Parts: sequence; C-alpha cells; structure tokens
Amino acid sequence: MDQRNFYIETYGCQMNVSDTEIVNSILMEEGMQPVNEPEDAEVIFINTCSIRENAEERVWNRLKEFKAMKRERKTRDMTVGVLGCMAERIREEIMEKEELVDLVVGPDAYRDLPKLLSDVEDGQKAANTILSLEETYADIKPVRRNDNGVSAFVTIMRGCDNMCAFCVVPFTRGRERSRTAESIIEELQELSDQGYKEVTLLGQNVNSYDDGENSFADLMYKASQVDPEMRIRFSSPHPKDFPEELLEIIAEQPNLCNYIHIPAQSGNNEVLERMRRPYTREQYLDLVEKMRDIIPGVTLSTDIITGFCGETEDEHEDTMSLMAEVKYDLAYMFAYSERGRTLAQRKYEDDVPEEVKKRRLSEIIEQQMNIQEELNKKEIGRRHLVLVEGTSKRSDEQLCGRTDTNKMVVFDRPDHIEKGDYVEVTITDCTSATLMGDFIKKSSIQEFSQETVAA
Repeated sequence: MDQRNFYIETYGCQMNVSDTEIVNSILMEEGMQPVNEPEDAEVIFINTCSIRENAEERVWNRLKEFKAMKRERKTRDMTVGVLGCMAERIREEIMEKEELVDLVVGPDAYRDLPKLLSDVEDGQKAANTILSLEETYADIKPVRRNDNGVSAFVTIMRGCDNMCAFCVVPFTRGRERSRTAESIIEELQELSDQGYKEVTLLGQNVNSYDDGENSFADLMYKASQVDPEMRIRFSSPHPKDFPEELLEIIAEQPNLCNYIHIPAQSGNNEVLERMRRPYTREQYLDLVEKMRDIIPGVTLSTDIITGFCGETEDEHEDTMSLMAEVKYDLAYMFAYSERGRTLAQRKYEDDVPEEVKKRRLSEIIEQQMNIQEELNKKEIGRRHLVLVEGTSKRSDEQLCGRTDTNKMVVFDRPDHIEKGDYVEVTITDCTSATLMGDFIKKSSIQEFSQETVAA
C-alpha cells in the first residue's frame, strides 16, 4: 500500500473536474491520501486542458513553479505528473524537452496510475497516453472532495466524433463511447442517498449518448425518476442532433432543469462551414424557437468563438446579430486560438490579427452583458425555486443558490434554512450576473411545481 500524500490541481472543463474525482478514487484505493496544498504532498498532479492556449500557458507556468519547489526540497522525494488532455497532446515536449514532469497520463489511462507511480519510484520516467475505444470508468466510484455536498457531476460518455475544425478534443479524448444507463442510474441513486440535490450529466456531446439500448432522451427520463427532489442538468449537447423528444421530457418532468447550453460558435454560415459545424444559422434559430415553444421559460446559454480563421467584419456582425436575436441568458465567449493537429491548423491560416480578435471579443462581451442585464431586470417580481448552495461571497448574513433556470440568486439568511434546502424567493433586484431576492418559504420541487400549475 502506498501511503504517500497526493495533491491534484484541476484546470478546464467540468469533465476534468469529474476526471479528478475518478483519479482520487483510484489513488485512495491504493492507500494514498489527498491533501489540499501542494506543499503537503509527495505526489503532485495537474489535470490539464488543451482547449485554449491560455489554459495551456497557465499549466506551463505552474509546472515551472513545481519544478522549483522540487529543487528546493531536501528531505523527501517529490513526483510531479500531468494528467488529461494536455498530457496526450504534448507528451514529449513536457516530459523530455523541458524535463518538468516525472509522468504523463492521458484521460483514458488513469487505471494505470499506481503502476506508473511505481515505475517513477524505481527511477524511471513513466507515461501512458493511449486512447481507448472502450474505457468509461463506469465501475469506479468517484471521490468528490472540496465540493459543496449539494451538486455533483456524473460523466455519462467520453470522447467526441464531431471533428469540429477548431477543436482538439477528438485527438485528446478519443472517440465517443457511452456508459451503460444502469451504471449511471446506480450512481445517481447513490448521490441521492448521500443527500445531493443536483446532478449535471456530462459528455463532450451528450445528445450522442447511446449505450446500445438507451438514447439520451431515454436516459434523461430514467434519471428524472431516481429522485423527484433531485434536479438534473446536462452539458454539453450539439445543435446538429438535438432530439425533440428530449425537449418534451424536460417540459414534462419538474426536476429536469429548464436550462439548456446550446453552443452556436458563430452566427455566420460561411464561418460555420469552415468550422465544420453541420448546421446553418437558420437551422440553429429554428432549434431555439422549438426549445422555447416546447419549454416555456427555458433559459439558454452558448459558446462563441470570435476571430476564427478568415472571419470578416461582416461575419463578426452576423455573430453579434445572432446573439442579439437569441438573447442568451449566459454566454462563454473566447477569441480563437489555434490548436495543433486540428483541421483549422492544417487547412487554414490563423489570419485575424490579435488586436482585432480582442476588439471583437470585447464587443460581443459588452453586448452580452447588456442583454443579461435586460433579461435579469425582467425577473424582478417573479417567484423562483432556489436550491441553496451556501453562504454568499458578499456577506455571511446572506445565502446564495441557483434557480431551475441556472440563475444565481442572493437573499438574506433566514434562521432555519440550510445548504441543500429548496426555498421560494421573490426577485427584487439584479445585476447582469446575479439576482437579488426576498425569502418567502422553504419548499420542494414537487410543491413548487404544483403551485406553478395551479397559478
């Protein structure tokens, strides 16, 4: 049994957070103990992201800090490893050229960690970045640390087959494969038994989920039946194959959240074609209309890339106009950064100047903040069911939590309300990012749903 302490620093998406929980489980099963500070650990991992250049740069800087820490230590050995997407992509550079790490482990090789750590202990460099067609970690129970005990992530599938021109994920996480619905429902039941009140189902393209017997719509229905008082969210779907059946199930089941993240990436058809996004602006808008028709009050968020290869001012304006037409409640907006091995890197020139990218990004962010403030002002006077996540960052006298529609609400703390409670709140004020409200009463999903129907 390995009794060393380990520390994991996680960058990137929710999938990486979920992967860290899997690694926690594997290492703790070997007798290793997690710690909260790198200074207290003999083994340090960075779970990395390769989606954008900025994320990789942060990792490089952090690895140099750990190398310096390792050099300064005189009393004990220290192992530094890289996990995840970046590990697979730049294995040789990070391990051999820069000599920053002792081991490199890709997202499909976490079961191999105990052996690889043993190899490092024997004085070897160790690596496994082989991608799998089968690995889903379905049998591993994630160990959730540093979470709020209220919400959790459950990975339902891994990999991606879409091959968007800008995206490195298919090269770092491999092809799509789905966990069995049975294993997912079992994990959801365990989370319910542990008192969790909200779960987000994760995948690079969740609506491609298929375990051979169940579609994603089937899975969502089964998930909704586990616990009527546990909210279910999901991320991220793809506009190209979003099933109408799923929308109808969301509309029918009170604990399936009325919030959908639906990445557009661009509002211009020529850019979408260069990006290898297999839908048009018109098809995307039709989907948005259908979502709002079937799920009254649904809120939408999106991903936007500005400054993609060859993007003109007119094409940029088309993205601006799409965002203005849809009026997203939330948007994740980024300037394009070229990623190695992608189609865009091989086929197109990254020809939009950085200063132009920054200006266009600033324009879409400013517009989006104005839209969010406009939408949030419309919430004033409305009543929402809020899942309490904990104390507000502003004040110990206030609590915060999210609505079914994924809006953050801050309200004064009542004496009898705790983290994990559902409460009814009337919205009284807002900013572009947050709603403020008055507490009405403690409630439940079922009670609030019945009140809403009656009203």
